[in-house]
Amino acid sequence: MRILKNISLYQRKKCMISFVDFCDFVGTFAFAISGIRLASAKRFDLFGAYVVGFVTAIGGGTLRDLLLQTTPGWMVNPFYVICTAFALLCVMVFSKYLVHLHNTFFIFDTIGLALFTVVGVGKSLDMGYSYYVAIIMGSMTGAAGGVIRDVLINEIPLIFRKEIYAMACVVGGFFYWLSDVFGLDSYACQIIGGLSVFITRVVAVIYKIGLPRLHGDAEVERDLEKMGEM
Repeated sequence: MRILKNISLYQRKKCMISFVDFCDFVGTFAFAISGIRLASAKRFDLFGAYVVGFVTAIGGGTLRDLLLQTTPGWMVNPFYVICTAFALLCVMVFSKYLVHLHNTFFIFDTIGLALFTVVGVGKSLDMGYSYYVAIIMGSMTGAAGGVIRDVLINEIPLIFRKEIYAMACVVGGFFYWLSDVFGLDSYACQIIGGLSVFITRVVAVIYKIGLPRLHGDAEVERDLEKMGEM
């Protein structure tokens, strides 16, 4: 009986690893599409669009891995480079549908955000870190790539705007932890965490829910506006 139980646990562990890899791969493709789609709207050339897509896909994970003192995945697995190239090809082939479809960026960006948050939380927990660190790493994995993307295309990063973005990652990490507290297995925790990110982001955008803004000094705001005009 003990041997059969160990075999069952081994098979479930393989399934968990496969699910995390699946989230990582799909998230990479989704984030690459979101970056390339915005680059297309900004009239970038093919190389520029590829760079934006690639940085969007690997930016958050690279920052997470450096903080966790491990080699970033794209440096040992060529999948990320190939996946970004495939995403660029998809945008080129289906450009009439993707570039002009207003919801394309939001859909792929939200999918990538949800899946990368799960990957970041799961990887941190596997390395023995506590949940508060895992939630921070998950949020960083999900949101950092988008920040770099927005900087490259000269836009104010979504994380700094009123709409909920990185906070959706925190919500997903919280529900991941809550699922674990209730004794659910890793597979269920990952699904619930990812869905929580996705639902939070979608509901926040549909109903225009956002965090309160800080109101600064009017004189300082005028000075900043003048600096921006210079």
